[in-house]
Amino acid sequence: MSTATSESLPAAAAEASRRDFLYVATAAVGAVGTAAVLWPLIDQMNPDAATEAAGEPLDIDVGQLQPGQQVVALWQSHPVFIVHRPQPALDALKTPEHLALLSDPDSTARQQPDYAANWSRSVKPEFLVLVGVCTHLGCIPKFFPEPSPTDPAPNWPGGYFCPCHGSKYDLAGRVFRGVPAPYNLPVPPYHFPDDKTLRVGENPPGANFDFGSILQV
Repeated sequence: MSTATSESLPAAAAEASRRDFLYVATAAVGAVGTAAVLWPLIDQMNPDAATEAAGEPLDIDVGQLQPGQQVVALWQSHPVFIVHRPQPALDALKTPEHLALLSDPDSTARQQPDYAANWSRSVKPEFLVLVGVCTHLGCIPKFFPEPSPTDPAPNWPGGYFCPCHGSKYDLAGRVFRGVPAPYNLPVPPYHFPDDKTLRVGENPPGANFDFGSILQV
């Protein structure tokens, strides 16, 4: 296993452990609904080769992850997006206008464990955990959390955009209608062993979700 911590200051670089390192790649201020939200993008480098090869669970310290921050980790050679979603972003995910734009708003396709088959596609609504691989051709979607009239697509509501062929996903990883990607972004097995730790690659007690059972990654 490995652990990681982060700092929210854009100029900071925080050492977390021998295996993981977080740094702030970029930052932007935007609006979600009527509230201004800071969305610094944080990337996490790979765990050591032995951990990755074994597919062992990966521990991430989310206690310092502020609303609006994203951490990108590597698990079983897959990038995993972890986002602390602020309340305005959560509220926007439930509006009828937004749901009408989505191909599978109720997450009926087998792209997540049962414990994440809900409106937020998560165990805790504030924390989004996704495998960041486009379900079209396996590209890595880019994080564009801020609503925009033009960028990266017209009438952009915030979420993930795949620059390869234009597939779009919202801030729950749900795919939009009319794009090449057929399914929502996958959700890996995960749980919170304590209030500050996210463990990717391990189900909650009593759950038995096999990531290999999803439709596509």
